[in-house]
Amino acid sequence: MDKKDLIVQLAKKTGSTQSSAKKFLEAFTDLIADNLTVDNKIRIVGFGTFEVRARSERKGINPATKEEIIIPASVTPVFKAGQVLKNIVTENNDKLGK
Repeated sequence: MDKKDLIVQLAKKTGSTQSSAKKFLEAFTDLIADNLTVDNKIRIVGFGTFEVRARSERKGINPATKEEIIIPASVTPVFKAGQVLKNIVTENNDKLGK
């Protein structure tokens, strides 16, 4: 599913227009991004947690040259699914035989 498909389904689910659904989705993603730069964690009970994690500097290997390189320290956003979401996914995959 891509962003366009998500907007279409969001509009159907809420009974709104695709334009309204697009505005809502963009506002939601903007709020997540903006707040992660300030709070570093956003919890949506039953769905999951968005947070920022720091990655320390580490050694790696350039796959093209096989040379050892230093990968610089960085911060990255991550999402951890909540138990309710995990249960829904597990139940649906069990029904599909996955």
